[in-house]
Amino acid sequence: MSGRGKRAVARLEHALDAARLRRRIDRPAEHLRVVAYLGHGSAGRALVRGRVLDNREPSPVTAGESAWAAAGRTVSGFLTVELPGVPLHVEVGGVRVATTTDGEGYFDVEVGSAAEPVALVAPWTTARVTLAEPHRGVHPGDPGATAEALVRVPAAGAAYGVISDVDDTVLQTGVQRTWSMLLQTFTGSALTRTPFAGAAELYRHLEGSAGNPFFYVSSSPWNLHEFLLGFLEHRGFPAGPLLLRDLVGDGRSGTHQHKRQRIEEILALHPELPFVLVGDSGEHDPEIYADVVRRHPGRVLAVYIREVRLDPGDGRVEAVTDAWDHEVPFVLAADSAAVARHAAELGLLAPDEVAEVEQAVRAET
Repeated sequence: MSGRGKRAVARLEHALDAARLRRRIDRPAEHLRVVAYLGHGSAGRALVRGRVLDNREPSPVTAGESAWAAAGRTVSGFLTVELPGVPLHVEVGGVRVATTTDGEGYFDVEVGSAAEPVALVAPWTTARVTLAEPHRGVHPGDPGATAEALVRVPAAGAAYGVISDVDDTVLQTGVQRTWSMLLQTFTGSALTRTPFAGAAELYRHLEGSAGNPFFYVSSSPWNLHEFLLGFLEHRGFPAGPLLLRDLVGDGRSGTHQHKRQRIEEILALHPELPFVLVGDSGEHDPEIYADVVRRHPGRVLAVYIREVRLDPGDGRVEAVTDAWDHEVPFVLAADSAAVARHAAELGLLAPDEVAEVEQAVRAET
């Protein structure tokens, strides 16, 4: 979709949201629900995000459910009633701050500072988000008016962190095949969607006994947060915050800009960690990661790009590699086993761990 098209969609979405809000503004909220996403933090600071909606809890995923049931759940996740202007308190590690949801119902807050650091416990610290005062007939303490979120805190012994894309990097999506991608998105569930062979084994070994933290940065919308969390858990990937984006936003900033911003956020909040970057060749990951390496010398150990292009000869990745003048390895990998073998050369994996990833890849080919 062109930039002009995105702006048109954004204007339409905002107009519909405004019309819905005008119809509901004087009515009590029927199903006010505070939703808190996984956060992350270190050095006395934590980032917590979430949303306030006026929707029922989504139905739970069940084994053997029909595609219609899965599609109904997915669609309901997009047909949300957002609540702007909701006053909230966000508390982490003994520090509490006030915030208010924006026009799309989101809140995005940093808790803690050098003057008032939060007490963080690795690997997870609990954040609590509560309604700060009565709002549209709902009071603090009412069902749905409070939510808890886990904040990922790297342990002191962590050797590095991993920043990974999701779609077509760990989750088989087919982003370049638009209709196939939409069909999978709306009719699959966290239990039925397929990971790339060996990806879960590779990531668990990269996490290692030191608990190296994972951060999943994706251009998928926040509407898919629970689905993606469920998929990662069901398939045995390391738990970590999912940093997604507003479905439309203002229509001006592209998905690549969102990824750059979230990666900059991770690097700034965890200055003690170097990172491994993992993405795919389907969209803008090679260019984004090259820019990160250039802007942050010494912070990136390796860049791994899964080859998923429909036309591997299109030259897009090669334009990055041909201009690559960094000591940081840039690896275009056919599968998870190729990544594992190179990671072992850097001392990130042991030989027996590489063998396990290779076996997992062979088992599915």
